[in-house]
Amino acid sequence: MAMLIDLFLTFFMIGLLSFGGGYAMIPLIQEEVLYRHRWMDASQLSDIVAVAGMSPGPIATNIAVAVGYQQAGTVGAIVSSLAMILPSLALILLAGKLFFRYRDNELIKSSFFGLRPTVAGMIVYAAIVFAQNSGITARMTWFAWSQLLIFAGSLFALIFLRKHPFYVVVLSGLVGIAVYG
Repeated sequence: MAMLIDLFLTFFMIGLLSFGGGYAMIPLIQEEVLYRHRWMDASQLSDIVAVAGMSPGPIATNIAVAVGYQQAGTVGAIVSSLAMILPSLALILLAGKLFFRYRDNELIKSSFFGLRPTVAGMIVYAAIVFAQNSGITARMTWFAWSQLLIFAGSLFALIFLRKHPFYVVVLSGLVGIAVYG
């Protein structure tokens, strides 16, 4: 029971204090799961983040489900996902009501100009930490170079070729099987 309470409080706090979408939540999830609670190591969390990113649904909720399941089974997965979702649900209902009432206010408009680059920075930070935890940046070995090439190819396909993310993920998985399998 203590574990379920811990999972609920942890993911409720993450859901309440994280802004900018699932990828922007990853740094806080890393802090809580890896360092504060030590529920898993960096390699395990990196694997969960990778699977959660390829799975349907919000990545942060998918991560919460996986961590909760690993710590307390199916009940842990349910508790963690509900804890992650509840703050967002309550805040978006309130924010939606307030936003539509005050959307033309200059202070509100200006605040979004400050929030957007911060959220982008949090996403880049999560990507860098993910790369570090995956061993991509440790030493420039053949593995690191191959990972950077897959990253660059994926980014190129998304930005310049305008390929759908689903196809990029599937192709990257196939490349992984071909290169590392």
